[in-house]
Amino acid sequence: MTFDRSVKYYPVVKKLNTTRQRLLETAVELIWENSYGSVGVEDICKRAKVQKGSFYHFFPSKADLAVAAFDCHWDQIQPAKDKHFAADIAPLDRIAGFCDFIYQAQTQKKKEAGKVLGCLFTSTGSELSTQDRKIRLKIKEMSARNCGLLEKAIRDAQKLGQIPLFDPIEKAQELYAFLMGVFVQAKIEDDAELFRRLKPAFFRLLDVKEVSVKR
Repeated sequence: MTFDRSVKYYPVVKKLNTTRQRLLETAVELIWENSYGSVGVEDICKRAKVQKGSFYHFFPSKADLAVAAFDCHWDQIQPAKDKHFAADIAPLDRIAGFCDFIYQAQTQKKKEAGKVLGCLFTSTGSELSTQDRKIRLKIKEMSARNCGLLEKAIRDAQKLGQIPLFDPIEKAQELYAFLMGVFVQAKIEDDAELFRRLKPAFFRLLDVKEVSVKR
């Protein structure tokens, strides 16, 4: 695996100097760095340099802000995911490249934050799934999008005869479940090196003994 330290694996997005956008970006930063429950509206407004009254002009509640912030974050990382899952890339190379991307992105994020942050969606979903239906459904939607990317790669690999003909939906969910487990474990142990397990584990689950990633 080649880790190009000159590349920002979580994209540097040109921030829009609007009140609403600052609130969205700040919510992502604070919730990801800490947790949803530990971050209040006042904390978000203070870092975003926004008056509390302006917050409620845009969002009825912190939960509504969080849901919008998750969509904003997805929009920012989607180009990188689309790049790794492009149709002109061999199916197994898509999956291998995705695993490499996660390792590199999480390693970069730890250097920036001083700790492993894991996945914004996984962490918030496990924290709030029994408390806030609106947030639970949004996180479920994000999970389905990720599974959809894996499912497409699995179906394409099956068409090429590269992997067995198991149910691609169930297999994609199985891979994603393993990924979520590594996100949680790496965050608890504060060890980004655990993400190196992803690629060999994914290919064991796909019943592939070897994979050669061409770049």
